[in-house]
Amino acid sequence: MDYGKSGAPKSAKGAPRFDGNKEQPKGKNARGGKATKAELLARMKAAQKKG
Repeated sequence: MDYGKSGAPKSAKGAPRFDGNKEQPKGKNARGGKATKAELLARMKAAQKKG
């Protein structure tokens, strides 16, 4: 019996782990871009007031 032929087939070695055909997000902060220092300070101050 050839045990190498049983089981699930192996995936392609160079296959990407993502689907390149999906629609990419658009816009300035589409990929979670860096916030400015002023935005970070405002968020920290709001969190301090909250709790």
